[in-house]
Amino acid sequence: MIDPQLPFIDLHRHLDGSVRLETILDLAQRHGVKLPGATVEELRPHVQVTEPQPGLMAFIGKMLWMTGVLADADACRRIARENVEDAKREGISYLELRFSPWFMAEPHGLDPASVVAAVAQGVAEGAAATGVRVNLIGILSRTYGPEIAMKELEALLTHRESFVALDLAGDEANFPARLFTEHFRKGRDAGWRITVHAGEAGGSESVWDAIRLLGAERIGHGVRALDDPALADFLAENRIAIEANLTSNVHTSTVPDLASHPLREMLAHGLLASINTDDPGVSAIDLRHEFEIAAPAAGLSQKQIRQAQLNALETAFLSAEEKRELRTKAVNGDRAP
Repeated sequence: MIDPQLPFIDLHRHLDGSVRLETILDLAQRHGVKLPGATVEELRPHVQVTEPQPGLMAFIGKMLWMTGVLADADACRRIARENVEDAKREGISYLELRFSPWFMAEPHGLDPASVVAAVAQGVAEGAAATGVRVNLIGILSRTYGPEIAMKELEALLTHRESFVALDLAGDEANFPARLFTEHFRKGRDAGWRITVHAGEAGGSESVWDAIRLLGAERIGHGVRALDDPALADFLAENRIAIEANLTSNVHTSTVPDLASHPLREMLAHGLLASINTDDPGVSAIDLRHEFEIAAPAAGLSQKQIRQAQLNALETAFLSAEEKRELRTKAVNGDRAP
């Protein structure tokens, strides 16, 4: 169960994988976008995962119906605001939302910088209305290659003050970290923290590269980290965190089932692993589901689940003072319902 005396935190959530089905239908109607269904229930099997996909890229393919309706900046602003509203309903007190502006801009040829501005505006509106603390993480989508990634980085830098960190996501198997070293040097120079998707579709060496080549302080997924004992020790000793995503890793066939997920062993090894949602709109889950259903199914004890909740607070991209404020609010009753 969730400890109500601790902040309820999601550090790894993709904004562009968290779009309401009702919003997809509404935006499609407004902008003349043809969908594979006219109702929520007709649309659901095309957008949401009901059984494991044959791999990461097949899973990401489900998100194309979410980005496919983003026909203008206002649509991007809307889904950003709704992401924060949905987090409030989940009882989340602090959220780190990440998105790829190029991925969102591509279907309708939008200016990626305008997407960045719209998302920043929508998140600010949602945070003001709900009281949820939100920080943004900019994604470079490795799937497009290093040249497009540099253009994506330039778009993110137009609103650098709106972001706390830079991430690398997408086709990990075919676009290794070494292609993006200059991008992440620029990101670090901009003052951003670094988190990198690694050890999901790639092996433990991908995690090493994220750390050594890109300067990762946190690793998204990191499922293969325990394959290399030296890496597991390095992560623990250097306090490099793992953003674990239980249900998502089953849905992408990264692990065969929840019982096979290495999160329990990660926590036993002393790794700073947290529990997160990844793409709740695609996986049809929320953060409470991951804590109350997925984590026990993955073999986590109640003590380990609480430790993961603590780890999220420790590894959040916040100052020490901001972390103290979050914990004080939780103790004083501003907690998950």
